[in-house]
Amino acid sequence: MIKKNKFSILFSLIILYLSLADASTFENAGLFDIKYLDKFVHFGLYFAFMGVIILEHRRLFSNTRQIIIVALIPVIFGAVIELMQSGFTDTRKADILDIMFNTAGTATAVCIWLFYEPYYKRKNSDHDHS
Repeated sequence: MIKKNKFSILFSLIILYLSLADASTFENAGLFDIKYLDKFVHFGLYFAFMGVIILEHRRLFSNTRQIIIVALIPVIFGAVIELMQSGFTDTRKADILDIMFNTAGTATAVCIWLFYEPYYKRKNSDHDHS
């Protein structure tokens, strides 16, 4: 199981670290002073997380329902991390907007895959017949 999901697991551990690290770590990093940058980061991380999951399992999805069920993994993972921030850190707090942007990133990755999937399957079936 770990071997089949190594990139998803690695990505989830990176997200876990970034989410539970002391908030001052990022303030001292001197990153761009852009309003709501953290929301874009949440969106991007969960978009990438779901993208990795899709790429690792793209051959296993036989219908839309399966991918939507699998998409619950990063959504629930993100919600649990938000709750953990309140309970296990002194410098972080749970934020419903973070959960919404996590979910939006995940949903966007799913939507892009659902749009691209017919082309992917056609390309692979054409390739198999060659």
